[in-house]
Amino acid sequence: MLSKRFGRMAVGTMAGAMLMAAAACGGGNTGGDTTSSAQPSAGTASDAPKAGALKVGLAFDIGGRGDKSFNDAAYAGLEKAKTELGAEIKELSPASDGSNRGELLRQLADAGYNPIIGVGFAYGEDIKKAAEEYTDVQFAVVDSASNASNVTGLLFAEEQGSYLAGVAAATKSKSGHVGFVGGVENDLIKKFEAGFVAGVKSVKADAKIDVKYLTPDGDFSGFKAPDKGKVAAEKMYQDGADIVYHASGDSGLGVFQAAAAAKKKAIGVDSDQRQTIKETDLQSVIMTSMLKRVDVGVFEYIKAFQGGAKGGSNVVYDLKVDGVGLATTGGEIDDIQDKLDAAKKDIVDGKITVPAKP
Repeated sequence: MLSKRFGRMAVGTMAGAMLMAAAACGGGNTGGDTTSSAQPSAGTASDAPKAGALKVGLAFDIGGRGDKSFNDAAYAGLEKAKTELGAEIKELSPASDGSNRGELLRQLADAGYNPIIGVGFAYGEDIKKAAEEYTDVQFAVVDSASNASNVTGLLFAEEQGSYLAGVAAATKSKSGHVGFVGGVENDLIKKFEAGFVAGVKSVKADAKIDVKYLTPDGDFSGFKAPDKGKVAAEKMYQDGADIVYHASGDSGLGVFQAAAAAKKKAIGVDSDQRQTIKETDLQSVIMTSMLKRVDVGVFEYIKAFQGGAKGGSNVVYDLKVDGVGLATTGGEIDDIQDKLDAAKKDIVDGKITVPAKP
């Protein structure tokens, strides 16, 4: 089970906050408006899809379903919509280089799916173009803001969850030396790095933090390169790090393999990876995971659409609504929960402003 405070989204509370926020908007957000934990404004009753007509399409990021992380979290939200909302669902995965993202969106739209969700910031431009072509279709994109009237941006405060991961790593580290492995050196993954480093430094100002990115900005293969993740983490462990946090998708498997070989610890990302990783010999090295509740974002978006909501806004999932947090499977951070609770409270109360850039 996940901690009620960090590992599980308070869905009822969050949904209520979204409805109140939508009502406060008066039913008509302007394009580009960004509101924390608020769904897009509701349309009229006549705009709502008819019962039984909910057809939801989802296009995965590179790595597709089965990455035990980002994409799988999105699929969990889609599957929940099928079970609880009666949605007919369709999932598609891009080519290994992601070159056919736009084609996938059009394929779903032509097949009558509405809404359509693109998983990952790389869909930003493709969804913008698709939304212009299919004006009667509602789109959502994970990790990319939008100001289009039929597009909703599903955003996350990764830096806040990563701050907690940094607090946990620094508190648990015996060597005062930790590491961070990023899949691709872009602005999104730098949010994870920035929050993690800030969290570590808040506990041990003189801590040594190794940082390694697997590929440069624009080369998304870094999210699907376990061999590179393993090499990067091996070097960190050899140099004295005893805990390594990764934000690298499928490449995290290599980080866990390196941790197991070195008899050290690692921190997972996006999903509770101690539960999603099938290799039993690797599960025990995962001290915790920084949860990015893409599953909740996807499900809540679909639920709001079914209720008649439209796009034109960007929804932020942060610590205030448990949109990010830490998994507690294995009980390895139970003894420092008070410290984590205090850090979370200070962030939510505005006493700590977590940097989003290194």
